[in-house]
Amino acid sequence: MLKFPDALVRAIVIKRYKRFFVDAALDDGTIVTAHCPNTGSMKSCFSAGDSIWLSPSNSPTRKLKWTWELVETTGGYIGVNTARPNLICEDAIKAAKIPELLHYTEFSREVKYGKNSRIDLLLSSPNKAACYVEVKNTTLLKDNKVMFPDSVSERGQKHLLELIDVVKGGKRGVILFLINRPEGEFFLPR
Repeated sequence: MLKFPDALVRAIVIKRYKRFFVDAALDDGTIVTAHCPNTGSMKSCFSAGDSIWLSPSNSPTRKLKWTWELVETTGGYIGVNTARPNLICEDAIKAAKIPELLHYTEFSREVKYGKNSRIDLLLSSPNKAACYVEVKNTTLLKDNKVMFPDSVSERGQKHLLELIDVVKGGKRGVILFLINRPEGEFFLPR
């Protein structure tokens, strides 16, 4: 389970714009602009008037104090901060919760590889081929199916091609889809 460094603050969505910004009203009525770290379309994740959860930052170098973390939905929460899935998946791998990724002893994040990419997680262990893990935050819900991607993704295509080259080179390549919403009967790539 992901633990946030500071308590999250509830707000109501007013609007999302320019992909990286969301205006929201805090419970006391204060209107704030928060950073939206999810560059996807986020269709099916929220509507104006929905409850969301923001994390605060007191860093003097940040332009915005708030970051959009979660959307409240009927079944629970949708994780919209795309920086969080890597941590969740790394914790799950280390806790031996993903049988296909057992027995790795070393974990590295954001390692350069391929032509001009960084892999989310590089798993290694003596006498075992390195495993390149690309984590995808999966939030699109359509007809009771959770799907990825939620929009055309040139970056996602690039990651897939880089992983294909990794596998051709004798290493292991994995795309790990983190289903980051409570609804849906099954996962389907689209």
